[in-house]
Amino acid sequence: MKTLFKFKYPKLTLLAIFIILSYMLFSNPLISSFISQLDNLKYLGIFIAGLLIPFGFTAPISVGFFIVANPSNILLSAIIAGFGAMLGDLFIFNIIRFSFMNEFNKLENTHAAKKLNKIIEKDLGKKIKNYLLYIFAGIIIASPLPDELGVIMLAGLTKINQKILATTSFILHTLGILVLLYI
Repeated sequence: MKTLFKFKYPKLTLLAIFIILSYMLFSNPLISSFISQLDNLKYLGIFIAGLLIPFGFTAPISVGFFIVANPSNILLSAIIAGFGAMLGDLFIFNIIRFSFMNEFNKLENTHAAKKLNKIIEKDLGKKIKNYLLYIFAGIIIASPLPDELGVIMLAGLTKINQKILATTSFILHTLGILVLLYI
């Protein structure tokens, strides 16, 4: 059966559609008014938005919610959302760590990966390579970009402990969401 539309980049197209729809949704004054009137339920909404921000396709909805929410206590809201985001990152981490680890190990043992690793370590050194990896993953996690890439880097390319990931994720997301709430 032939498909009506053939996209070269279907996932990126879908992500762009989510971003556009989220912008349209949260630009609507009725939606803004509704979210503003949630009062005590607003913190539940902030927690849920925090829980959804690590995932690529729901991140635009979460960002829109944070921008429109206008909570009375921005710091408390950022902490609540940061906790939700940390739980989302731990979910991604556990799926990657336990479902994809065998493929990461196979990939790590390929000739190309060994050669690339040797070149990087020769030019940068092992410690600098690891620091750059952690910094880059941290930037991705702290930003409103989908966290999957940053968490994949940490879960597959490092030996990071779950507690350290949780703490790092909480701090980075709380700071990133704090910036969004101040907008």
